[in-house]
Amino acid sequence: MPTPKIITYDLLNPDQNYKELYEYLNQYSISERITESTWIIFTVESCAEIKNNILKICDSNDRIFVGELTGIISGYNILCNDKLNDVLKNIF
Repeated sequence: MPTPKIITYDLLNPDQNYKELYEYLNQYSISERITESTWIIFTVESCAEIKNNILKICDSNDRIFVGELTGIISGYNILCNDKLNDVLKNIF
């Protein structure tokens, strides 16, 4: 069963191209950006698998964090749409 994962990153090169990263993150059936550099996706993949896939796209000095959402959440003024909010409410 797909579980929600949170992905956050810092791409440190000033001319970094985000297009490939966005294409990767948007491949998931549910994927939403919640801040400028934080996304939530739903997948059966492990956090390590996601991180390793992102590392193939990013530079060696970039920062990547992937975690599984397993409980209480709270946010303010986030970018995600109503669909994601509804899905998250039904899970937690």
